[in-house]
Amino acid sequence: MAEKLVHWADRAPQRILFAQRNASGAWRSVAYGEALESARRVGAALLERGLSAERPLMVLSGNDIEHALLHLGALYVGVPYAPVSPAYSLLSADFAKLRTIVRLLTPGVVYANGDQYRRAIDAVRPGAVVHDFEELQATPGRGVEEAYARVGPDSIAKFLFTSGSTGVPKAVINTQRMWCSNQAMISTMFAFFSDEPPVIVDWAPWHHTAAGNHDFGLVLYNGGSYYIDEGKPMPGAVETTVRNLREIAPTWYFNVPKGYEALLPFLKKDHRLRENFFSRLKVLWFAGAAISQHVFDEIKQLAWQTCGETIPFLTGFGATETAPAMMGRLWDTDNAANMGLPPPGVEMKLVPFEDRLEARVKGPNVTPGYWRQPELTAAAFDEDGYYRLGDCFVFEDVEDPRKGLLFRGRIAEDFKLATGTWVNVGPLRARFIEHFAPLVRDVVIAGEGRGELGALIFPAGNASPHELQLRLSTFKSTGSSNRISRVMVLEDPPSLDAGEMTDKGSINQRAVLNRRKAMIEELYREPPGARVIWI
Repeated sequence: MAEKLVHWADRAPQRILFAQRNASGAWRSVAYGEALESARRVGAALLERGLSAERPLMVLSGNDIEHALLHLGALYVGVPYAPVSPAYSLLSADFAKLRTIVRLLTPGVVYANGDQYRRAIDAVRPGAVVHDFEELQATPGRGVEEAYARVGPDSIAKFLFTSGSTGVPKAVINTQRMWCSNQAMISTMFAFFSDEPPVIVDWAPWHHTAAGNHDFGLVLYNGGSYYIDEGKPMPGAVETTVRNLREIAPTWYFNVPKGYEALLPFLKKDHRLRENFFSRLKVLWFAGAAISQHVFDEIKQLAWQTCGETIPFLTGFGATETAPAMMGRLWDTDNAANMGLPPPGVEMKLVPFEDRLEARVKGPNVTPGYWRQPELTAAAFDEDGYYRLGDCFVFEDVEDPRKGLLFRGRIAEDFKLATGTWVNVGPLRARFIEHFAPLVRDVVIAGEGRGELGALIFPAGNASPHELQLRLSTFKSTGSSNRISRVMVLEDPPSLDAGEMTDKGSINQRAVLNRRKAMIEELYREPPGARVIWI
């Protein structure tokens, strides 16, 4: 990937690579030529400190220009880079996940942008030297170019952390082969990038593969410009995103479903925002979770009303282990659950699982495994060498596979009722949240080994029992596998330290059920207690 930095620094040295607002609110930027120079200086400093795969660069900070330049410097000289969720340092009470990561990685350098990380670092590495950006620059010598020349397809580009259903961080090895081949696959899906380098405005964190590999990569690979958005899809923070989108018109826009949901009211009422946002947009893209059908439909309608033409609202499916893209839907559809088809270079095996198909994949974009965790690596692949995604799909049209695959949930979340009936949790959760909007922030489906389904609700406000009772009574079902008969509102938010919530804000179904067994018993007590809403 560093070859792309060299290429664009030669072809378009003055083009903006990264931009971010400074303290006064003005945009500061780094062009390709400057970025290459900085990457070589950072690379020299990392080599001077003896960094390698055994002693990688660990970054605790969120997205900013200095973080990006450190990433590029590590790439240039072949030093693996490991971005760690800031939540593990700033929101955790016991720093357990951060301790696990430090033990697993044995980092040679820890970088953190700000004193707010000091308490976490002192807890996991007492007396550690925390480097600021200026310290991690040196005069490039001959060793920098020699290190650059040694980087090859099997060089480790980065370690990205994922916990899956276990809640324990795993370091996914991301090689140059994985990242480069995946960007080549993406370029076959979006050929216009070669004619028009992408301009993106993106808040998603680089410690996740969606932004750190997909979005960061498509900008670097295609000579685009990345405007770092410091907003988030939540009240009080989405306004920052709105301000940025009023000024910077993206050509390709990525967000998670909650992000589009948060933007929708602003797009509806703010004509200036709509005009700028859609002015040169070629593709809307969502990923990371199922999107509510009404949000999907309304965004498409707003695009049509503003532009007088359809802007494709597309999606795909991927994993940290697949760098990440391994499916993409490149055509319009009325079904937001359609994830599309694999790109060139990816083989997919579909294994029958109850009434669905479990997906397994093989290709140059698939990880060789988990760093220093051979037992997890062995379990992740089947007997034919296909990576087990743990996700299920069905064909939209069994007579015509070209119409794509519909997402049907994760195997680890699914369970059986006492009757032996399988419950597909993913689609049921998405439908429940949409039906109960805006009263419910998230929900955990219960009922394993029971006679009927129940739900534990994380509320989105002060919903009255009457309102919830009314919504529950109108929640449509076709049988016991999707009929929810009782719910209970949880007073405590999901715990990051206990693994109930991931750092990207998604709920770990299994962890919540395991930690709140007493509440499950209360939910199913007969007769129902005062806190249980039931029909």
